[in-house]
Amino acid sequence: MKIQVNTDAHIEGREALTTQVGVTVEHALQRFQGHVTRVEVHLSDQNGGKSGQQDKRCVMEARLEGRQPIAATDEALTMELAVRGAAEKLARLIDSQLGRAASSDRSPVKPAAE
Repeated sequence: MKIQVNTDAHIEGREALTTQVGVTVEHALQRFQGHVTRVEVHLSDQNGGKSGQQDKRCVMEARLEGRQPIAATDEALTMELAVRGAAEKLARLIDSQLGRAASSDRSPVKPAAE
């Protein structure tokens, strides 16, 4: 699973943040590693350096083998919380999508002939 992190001009400490984001994403999505080929993470500060509540935003887009990409977004007081929130939401979305695919792959049980 490849993880690509993109930040806006208002984000500081990009190298350390990129490492932290990678660890968070890998931990949240580890059970889906066989299905997820790439995760793109977009980090932004909505207020551009001014303080404010819920101004850190994280958008994560996962690319699953043979499926359309899916995305999750979270906004929080800190970038760490926004990343964690988006990763948890994305994990739930992937779990839901893969679960639906697995249940649709199963053929319905036919009643026994009398």
